[in-house]
Amino acid sequence: MGGHSHWAGIKHKKALQDAKRGKVFTRIIREITIAAKLSGGDPEKNPRLRKAIEDGKNANMPGDNVKKAIMRGTGQLPGVVYEELMYEGYGPSGIAVMVEITTDNRNRTFSEMRKIFETHGGNIGNTGCVAWIFEQKGYISVKKDIAKEDELMSLALESGAEDFKTTDPNDFEIITDPNDFERVKNKLAEKKITVSSAETTMLPKNEVNVPEDKAQSVITMMNELEDHEDVKNVYSNFNISDSILAKLE
Repeated sequence: MGGHSHWAGIKHKKALQDAKRGKVFTRIIREITIAAKLSGGDPEKNPRLRKAIEDGKNANMPGDNVKKAIMRGTGQLPGVVYEELMYEGYGPSGIAVMVEITTDNRNRTFSEMRKIFETHGGNIGNTGCVAWIFEQKGYISVKKDIAKEDELMSLALESGAEDFKTTDPNDFEIITDPNDFERVKNKLAEKKITVSSAETTMLPKNEVNVPEDKAQSVITMMNELEDHEDVKNVYSNFNISDSILAKLE
């Protein structure tokens, strides 16, 4: 397993634990607030807000929480002011790591991020040090047991997808330009095709194969970054083989 699908799979297992701790709500509320602040409180005119509200519904977030988050973003209610940051650096085995942050205290967050990197033998670098390794793309996955490969591939590519992959053992993966992401996703919805995940993300252009003696350090570091309350997303280019993953589990 490698790249985005690998880490997405690991994060899916963590999602249930995060939900129990209320972390999912915290992240979605921050995203709704920022989206509303940047582009207004009308989801019909604000795709980012529309996506955040959709995530809230999928997480069974009460509508009142969503409404208040929007009102804080638009200034109708007082609230904490968040800013968005991106930290870049290197982890075990020289893997590239990008960490997307929403924080109300950048000095505190930077200090805590730096500690996580350094604890695992990595380091935070300057802006741009690893960004060139990644491309922003739309990413959609569909379970292989709910769609026929040929039909799904034709639909995806005709709708504007850039690539269609079958290498994941469980999911078909659809890659799009960020500008075409909503259109492709909506076409799948029109055909009643349920997606496992759909997001705009950062996909690596190349991957680093992680040896067995460094694999646990990579997973532990990534988990610690994901667990931090100010972290919205973590992107990396590590690749850990299935055989090594099986040993870790």
